[in-house]
Amino acid sequence: MGIGRRQFVTLAGATLAAPALIRFARAQAPVQGAVTLKLHHFFSPISSVHTRFLTPWAKKIAADSEGRIKIDLFASMQLGGAPSDLYDQARDGVADIVWTQPGLSPGRFPSVEVFELPFVAGRSALANARAVQEFADAGLKDEFRAVRPLCVCAHDHALIHANRAVATMDDLKDLKLRAPTRLAGEALKALGASSVSLPLPQAPAAFANKIIDGCVLPWDAAAAIKLHELVKFHSEISGTPTLATSTFILAMNRAKYAALPDDLKKVIDDNSGIAAATAVGRMWDDQAATIEDLVRKRGNVVSALSAEETARWRKATEPVIAAWVAQLELRNIDGKKLIETARALVRKYEAAAAPATPVPPSASAISCTQWCPSP
Repeated sequence: MGIGRRQFVTLAGATLAAPALIRFARAQAPVQGAVTLKLHHFFSPISSVHTRFLTPWAKKIAADSEGRIKIDLFASMQLGGAPSDLYDQARDGVADIVWTQPGLSPGRFPSVEVFELPFVAGRSALANARAVQEFADAGLKDEFRAVRPLCVCAHDHALIHANRAVATMDDLKDLKLRAPTRLAGEALKALGASSVSLPLPQAPAAFANKIIDGCVLPWDAAAAIKLHELVKFHSEISGTPTLATSTFILAMNRAKYAALPDDLKKVIDDNSGIAAATAVGRMWDDQAATIEDLVRKRGNVVSALSAEETARWRKATEPVIAAWVAQLELRNIDGKKLIETARALVRKYEAAAAPATPVPPSASAISCTQWCPSP
């Protein structure tokens, strides 16, 4: 069974679409004392992050504030700059709110990187997102002091999507794989693969030019570039923890937040933190289950490493963790303690999470989070 273009546009983030500006409550009469906030990000306006998380989130805030907060979403870097500039745009007020990856600035946010180490994060986005949010609430206020963090979270597990099956470390030899983060790249090298760093939208051309043989990505991001049409094999780690994930932050300009009246600050606060992390985590898990099902029906091969092989991979990537701990020691940060804390939080939220239930494409837009609009 083939996967239609429309299904994947609906299900996942396409990173190559043209920029778009969405304005909420456009047709409504102006509300006295209303505040308009600019939210900037690097994803496409048809990506799942934009359509299934940020858009419902902005609409929920508009509703809770009775129209006194309106959020304009600027996708695809429409306000200018590069994705790595987004954090500083929130700091400097170029944008009022940004959605970005701390890992786009390697070494700048050392503590949150702990979740991007091999075999620290779990399989589920919901567990990872909640774990990272609690971790941030407890210990990352200084790391993100230049902005007001509204949500700090992480994706679900990344798979190896390649032009040949990967069942053992030997299968990784001579494979050129696009890595999602710096630490994922180090892990791939430790496993015997070649790590390639390039922007995700460039991956299809890189495949065509034989620059890469595959990508390490979660299902949602893989579907964004229609990776199912470029490769046939999708290999994942057996169980949890997993090989790699990526962290994200929804950050607000401090002065803009401080200028809000107390009741509007409460609206922002009530839709931030663990509530926001839970919403985006559930959305990603729903997307992953639905996309994987469609990829299997298409005839692609989805497989998991054996428990014994997974143990080999964990052993082989231990030097990556040791090197990271040593780097943090030079900055007077206890990396071992961060790893212990991160792993404990992931286990805590994996135990608390209900089993993920796949949702059909037609229903996922209204069942992914409490913030999704009615059909």
